Order: sequence, then C-alpha cells, then structure tokens
Amino acid sequence: MATLVKIQFQPAGKLYDFLSGNLELKQGDRVIVETDRGKGIGTVVTPPRDFEDSALPEGVKRVTRKAHADDLATLARNAGREEEAYLYCVKKIQERNLEMKLVKVEYLFDGSKAIFYFTADGRIDFRELVKDLAHEFHTRIEMRQIGVRDESKMVGGIGICGRELCCSSFLREFEPVSVKMAKEQNLALNPAKISGQCGRLLCCLGYEFDTYCALKKCLPKCGKRVHCGQVDGEVVKQNILEGTVTIRTEDNQEVVLKGADIKPSQISDRPRKGQKEQPQAAREQKAPSQKPDRPRRERRPDNRGKDKKEKA
Repeated sequence: MATLVKIQFQPAGKLYDFLSGNLELKQGDRVIVETDRGKGIGTVVTPPRDFEDSALPEGVKRVTRKAHADDLATLARNAGREEEAYLYCVKKIQERNLEMKLVKVEYLFDGSKAIFYFTADGRIDFRELVKDLAHEFHTRIEMRQIGVRDESKMVGGIGICGRELCCSSFLREFEPVSVKMAKEQNLALNPAKISGQCGRLLCCLGYEFDTYCALKKCLPKCGKRVHCGQVDGEVVKQNILEGTVTIRTEDNQEVVLKGADIKPSQISDRPRKGQKEQPQAAREQKAPSQKPDRPRRERRPDNRGKDKKEKA
C-alpha cells in the first residue's frame, strides 16, 4: 500500500500525484516537492489516500517535506522578481517593436529559470530579446507562447455573470465548446452574449448542455403535428425547463400542452399544403413505388483488333 496526495502549483491548476510517505498532511498544507523542472512548492488539495502499489502512476515522485517559513519567504521574494522582470520585458518588447503581448513571468522556486508567457498571432523572432533578458537577470530564460484561454486563466477577471472567471477559479482543464450547445439551450447567437473575456465561446455553455438534450428528447420538435385529445395542430414553441410545448391549431389559436401528456403515437410529420395526412395504417400498406427492371443490353465483342489482323 502507498499513500498519495494531489498537489497543485497554481490556483485552479492541474493536479499532480505525489507520494506523501510518513508525512502527516492535510488539505491546504504547503509542501516542497521535486519535479521535472527542479524543486517546487505546491499546495495539498486532497488529503492522503491509500492505493495499491499496482495502481500507482508511473514515475510518481515523493513529497520532500513541509514548507517552512524560509520557503514562504523565498516564494515572496520570487514574486517580487517576477514583477520586476515583467516590467523590464515589456519595456524591451516596445523598444524592439515585437508584435507580442507579455502575459506573465514565472520564476522557478530555486530561481534557476524564468519563464515568460506571451501571446502572439504568429511566430516571433525573440532571440535578441532573450539575450537582453539573460544579460539583465543572469538566469536561464524560457519564452513560452500560450493561447487566449490560457491568458484569461492566468490573468483572471470578472465574467458577464458578475462572478470570477471559471477558468481562473475552479476549472482546471478546458473542455471543447461549440455553437450547437448555445442553440440547444435556445440562447441568442450574439457573439457578445455567448463569448467570454478571452473572445472564445463561454465555458459554461457546456455545463447544462447534456441536461437540455435529455429534456428535449421528451418533447416533440417544432414543426411536428400533434393530435392530443381535442387539440390538433403544429408545435411552434418548446419550453424545455417547464416541459411544455405550444400548439397552434388550424383556427390560429395557441394551446400549451405538457410533454408528459403527449404520447409518441400522437406525433406525426406536418403534411404538405393542400394535402391531407394519410392515416398510419394506409401509410404502412402503401408500398414504395419501384421502377420495372430494364433488360440489360448485351455487349458486343470488340473485333476491331481481329479485323486488323485479318486485313494484314
């Protein structure tokens, strides 16, 4: 048996598994761990849990120790260096007229590397910029290009709902979002309404998408004809949350029916104009029209080569 804890290095960042060993850890503890990038400081998200040795992730590492006051002081000192590096890098970007936007600077815990996150429309030749940064800060420099969603996650902000952005507060990974999700929820397809601070579709469009799809299956689609009791008309509107549909009858009156009261046998396709709908039994008896099979024409043998040989 082995004991694992999940640790994050950034707010709402990805979770990583580490062996806790004999350390008594609880949620919210700051710990020192050894990562592929070197020594780092993270926060315990879930308390230790026991797992079988066969279920351990491959290459899992061990928590070194709990963070001390000196470690937290180093973290605060790195934050000051990050702010200084950010201002200096922005100045150099303006001087060299580079078409890029600096988002964030991150110093590794041991100060061995500084990572500069930026956004740009295309590829940027930042070799001279890296030389300036390395000469100024005397450490390894890494330039990392990110997308607009990652930018919003790092910067944070307030969404159109008035709450903190999902990606910077609790959403650890981005899920694919499509316009179909907005259509299924009967939302106005206005880019200003369904786009987030990053300019992409709102992540929250996918939260209730499956629920809306399940509720819509219980309701007849718009354009279908419904025969329920004394009501006979066409479905013109769906109210998914209330589970009702609006029926427009032939005398141009609108009637609201509950989806639970409508049986599948009472739903049919809308007939064409000037054509009466045939009963179900008549449609089943009517066989599809088929064209008679035409006799195949026999292909004559090709004797052109044979005639040439005979003439020769």
